[in-house]
Amino acid sequence: MNTENTENTNSRREILAGIGLATIGMIGLNAAWQKLGQVSGVSPHHEARDTLFPNVTLYTHEGEAVRFYDDLIRDKVVAINMMYADCAGICPVATANLLQVQRMLGERAGRDVYMYSITLQPELDTPKGLKQYAERHGIKAGWKFLTGAPVDIELVRYRLGFFDRDENIDNIKENHTGMIRIGNDSLNRWSMAPALAEPLQIMATINHLDPKAVHTYENIG
Repeated sequence: MNTENTENTNSRREILAGIGLATIGMIGLNAAWQKLGQVSGVSPHHEARDTLFPNVTLYTHEGEAVRFYDDLIRDKVVAINMMYADCAGICPVATANLLQVQRMLGERAGRDVYMYSITLQPELDTPKGLKQYAERHGIKAGWKFLTGAPVDIELVRYRLGFFDRDENIDNIKENHTGMIRIGNDSLNRWSMAPALAEPLQIMATINHLDPKAVHTYENIG
């Protein structure tokens, strides 16, 4: 990649990071996703409860079949990112940051806040492989790693907003945005944070959307 393309890629990531830190719930998640669907060419097909998230079947690193919306998103506070097991770029750092977030959450992880990491290469990352990845990184209960049919993973990726409008960049998984989609489905409030942000910043975004957190910064430290 030449210098100009690298600068363009970095600029796009900076823009995405800036946009992600603003709460999408303030402008209406439905309108935002409708616009994303028009830009990407992916039809915003609504399923359960007029949700904008597909209810496709995915598989956890423990081999459990789950419905993306009904089982993982509905009425929950969630933090979702995308990765792949043999990623040598931002994925290991992002996983380490999220592991710190999981530790900060303590008993809230898997009870009040649910964490999901979805593979970008489902054709290679089997449940068994993702389980090995989770064990290697010391992942605890309350954080699921997910794979599934490539077409379903792509639909989920687009609906979550994890794509670049430049197809030449978007088609290279090493260029993935490295963002975390954080939301409260019951309140229809959604935001983003960079996966490479300080864990305290990610935690603050989660707390801002979690009604069980008395104050945005109270459970940090």
